[in-house]
Amino acid sequence: MNDAVKKFLEATKLKNMNPTPHKEGKETPKLETPCEGDRIPLPEPRSLDLPEISLRAAIAKRHSVRKYSEQPLSMEELSYALWGTQGVREQKSGVTFRTVPSAGARHAFDTYLLVNNVTGLKRGLYRYMALEHALVPVALDEKRVSKLKDACLGQKMIETAAVTFVWVADIYRMAYRYGERGYRYIFLDAGHVSQNLYLIAEQLHCGTVAIAAYDDDAVNDLLGLDGEKYFSVYLGTLGKR
Repeated sequence: MNDAVKKFLEATKLKNMNPTPHKEGKETPKLETPCEGDRIPLPEPRSLDLPEISLRAAIAKRHSVRKYSEQPLSMEELSYALWGTQGVREQKSGVTFRTVPSAGARHAFDTYLLVNNVTGLKRGLYRYMALEHALVPVALDEKRVSKLKDACLGQKMIETAAVTFVWVADIYRMAYRYGERGYRYIFLDAGHVSQNLYLIAEQLHCGTVAIAAYDDDAVNDLLGLDGEKYFSVYLGTLGKR
């Protein structure tokens, strides 16, 4: 356990290795981290006319793809991919039920997007607001694509992908209930999210690859995250084959 994690657990007194509720006296976390800025509404995910593909075929064909064409991703396709990886199906009693599993329905991830080649969107960094199904521009800086590539140890597919997903954990959202054990659940949840992107990519005739090899501090700095309570966990590129 690194010093940042130890410091956070000490400050919040969330030391608990048992998977039991640890909520007493704690402020209820928000369902998603607030983000200021103009909203860009996304198309309704069900509006996209998709080719039929069976779950068996998607699982059988699924594999990592690191080379992409120059064809842009449409807003409808991006909307569908976002909905399929973090979309909210239902909200009630202070929790959300989404398109992916999460321990205790905590859903501690927020999605950042580095847009490189999406029709109708300027290149740069965005946040996906799952409760509103909308995007918020964070930094429309074209140089961030090459900076993220450098932060990911020079992996070239970031520069050729239409978009790179960065899944960011608000650890309090999970630790509020599970204490220290919540760190384990965060990484399990990341696998659920990434697998959905792989299956969605097959339906969109796209390729994707999950990225775990990166400089944590560099990626967190690029996204403006504190790296302690709010930090990047996993990345995934998406682009047309």
